[in-house]
Amino acid sequence: MIRRRRKLRWPARIALAILAIPGFYLLAALIGALIPVNNSWREPKQGITIYLANNGVHADLVLPAVVEGLDWRPLVPRSDMANVPADARWIAFGAGERQVYLETPTWGDLSIKTAAKALTGGEQVMHVEWVEDPRFAARAIRLTPEQYRRLWAAIREGFALDANGRPIRIDHPGYGPRDAFYRGSGKANAIHTCNQWAASRLRLAGVQAPLWSPFVQGMVAYYRPAQPQSSPRP
Repeated sequence: MIRRRRKLRWPARIALAILAIPGFYLLAALIGALIPVNNSWREPKQGITIYLANNGVHADLVLPAVVEGLDWRPLVPRSDMANVPADARWIAFGAGERQVYLETPTWGDLSIKTAAKALTGGEQVMHVEWVEDPRFAARAIRLTPEQYRRLWAAIREGFALDANGRPIRIDHPGYGPRDAFYRGSGKANAIHTCNQWAASRLRLAGVQAPLWSPFVQGMVAYYRPAQPQSSPRP
């Protein structure tokens, strides 16, 4: 009788272990968000302003199309999109799992199967959108020219490139007339999330950022609120 009771405990233990996984994940995300990397970084008084946009779930980095001799237009030309406004001078960059990006234009389209794919891992793709004014973004970050060059290079490394060194556009209509998807490098999963990608780009630029932030809420507290400004230089 005692042996039988011990055997019955194992299914319960397994169930408890499975249920504990989300709790451990959330705890790790909280700890990772509270541990800063590049802790000595201070925002310069002058420089190039970029923006961190978020919709409560996903973060994008918004950069000027052309500044300091660095030009995104040859890499992600307006012609890759359906109809970019003539006065769009900023570009928003995001990364994520292919199936989630391409098959969920709204969060209401997210299925359990697609969510499971995002958690377990899939191909990373880049989402690019031309922006007329970055004032929609939640946070602003001022960089030195050197930090901006490092950020520019770090974002470019997120693209898979063809033989001519150009990003490879995915045959997808995008979410609207001013955006497009490109093949990315690497994988996206529960560890390497879209928000962690954005945080890691900032870290590579030398900017203070959370050690690990799978959720966008772990990033926004590090930066000042965005001001109504649309010029690449404040």
